[in-house]
Amino acid sequence: MQDLMNIMRRLRAPDGCPWDQEQTHESLRPYMLEEAAEAVDAISKGDLNELKGELGDVLLQVAFHSVIAEEAGTFNYQDVEQGICEKLIRRHPHVFADTSVQDANEVVRNWQDIKKAENGGKEKHPLERIPSSLGALERSRQVMKALGSEKGSLDAVREVLQKADNTEEGVLDALEAVVAWARSLDLNPEILLRARTEKRIDDVLDPDQ
Repeated sequence: MQDLMNIMRRLRAPDGCPWDQEQTHESLRPYMLEEAAEAVDAISKGDLNELKGELGDVLLQVAFHSVIAEEAGTFNYQDVEQGICEKLIRRHPHVFADTSVQDANEVVRNWQDIKKAENGGKEKHPLERIPSSLGALERSRQVMKALGSEKGSLDAVREVLQKADNTEEGVLDALEAVVAWARSLDLNPEILLRARTEKRIDDVLDPDQ
């Protein structure tokens, strides 16, 4: 990691790379999303060699942001590293302290209680914890879950489609019905549609595979 940080510092130096020198936290936002998405793609394909490379690209984003912050005097990579280590230890008292848990569900409950304590006893509304940068289908799924919306069904999808007209609202109703249906089957529509789209691309680019 120190090698990576030194490379990034060299790229950002006055005699380094003009493109890297111009980047900011804001300009790098799409790359963080893109690299994370490509890592998810590699996991979906079961390609561990590709995953190794994509995780390196994600790590590059961590280094890039850390160096930019280091230059501004706001934080550095050591702060990032220390922060996540402390959080993991603090939120796993059943491993690093003397708390006992019965199962994974209790671990999740403890995690939420610890998060609440970290925020001074104030608990964010579940909707506030859903990143706005998520894919639209995944964000919709998480909003439905946070609101306690009823899970859908194939019959509900059919009913919506029968009533839907060729308008934007009709399409939106159908999309939400499909997301609710996927929830009932414990499926992630974002990952499903991504995999299907990639298959369509592969079928065209490499029809003999």
